[in-house]
Amino acid sequence: MSEITFAIPGDLDLPTGGYGYDRRLLREWRETGVTARHLALPGSFPNPSEADLAETERLLRAQPDDSVLLIDGLAYGALPESLAAGLAGRIVALVHHPLGLETGLTPEQASAFIARETAVLRHASAVIVTSPATKRLLIADFAVPEARIAVALPGVDPAKRASGGQPGEPLQLLAVGSLVPRKGYDVLVKALASLANRPWRLTIIGAADRSPATARALAEQIEAAGLRDRVALTGAISDEELAHAYDAADLFVMPSLFEGYGMVLTEALARGLPILCTTGGAAAETAPDAAALKVPPGDAAELAKALQHLIDEPGARLCMADAAWTSAATLPRWREAATIVAEICRKVR
Repeated sequence: MSEITFAIPGDLDLPTGGYGYDRRLLREWRETGVTARHLALPGSFPNPSEADLAETERLLRAQPDDSVLLIDGLAYGALPESLAAGLAGRIVALVHHPLGLETGLTPEQASAFIARETAVLRHASAVIVTSPATKRLLIADFAVPEARIAVALPGVDPAKRASGGQPGEPLQLLAVGSLVPRKGYDVLVKALASLANRPWRLTIIGAADRSPATARALAEQIEAAGLRDRVALTGAISDEELAHAYDAADLFVMPSLFEGYGMVLTEALARGLPILCTTGGAAAETAPDAAALKVPPGDAAELAKALQHLIDEPGARLCMADAAWTSAATLPRWREAATIVAEICRKVR
């Protein structure tokens, strides 16, 4: 193997979990001497134009014959099967979560994505996923043989334990993730609107430009519910500001409808934060039961019930926080993930 060519669509610096995972693999490989380079693909994936597909084919076919093509699933799941078949024998697919399971698709769009991704995954020599839940999903619903799938859990860096809000202040709730339909922020705001008589404040940190319509609708929902002074939408912020937000939080909330892993959950665990999350996708397994209260995705009533319990019961929050802090020492590290992925690529060639 001469090198790993890591093909990633769009802006690698975007503040999403998937891009964060990709950035960290490249960083770890630089630090450990693994020969790898980033190949930038057009940013229109997973809905590329014909011109962008042609450019993608040109870029992939131009790579040295002995290089392994590690292709991020945001692009790979949307490639024509003919292109995947033509590159068979040198492809490793990285699947964060299947494209057809993204919230907001029509049934026809979802079916088309699932059919296309099932077809191209047949031509990958190996498939890397970020959670055991996604591995089971690919085996059951995408006909990927278990022997071709490897799990490389996202890592997390050590952090100091969160300080939380000041005594006498409202409970500081924190949610982190781009403003897209799958994150379920509308469900969270609906749940909190029914708890206006409780002392809380919510900060939602996440880029608003990935789905402008979702961001606008969320802002309008907050305004209509009379929560403008209690819910802050910060947009994307720096790593330093994000670390400060984690430190100032009392409770981490993730209302996501589906997650391929849920990297923000381990970021919260690393800081000893109690967690309220859904059971959507891999999220149910990412956060340990002792540290997290879990509710069905999309159920505002159950989410409100859980929020009320955690707002009203500081003792329950403290027990969960202690469990989270204990689990922090057992969380996977980025070097482990990078080593697993590099080894899979090495075996392919």
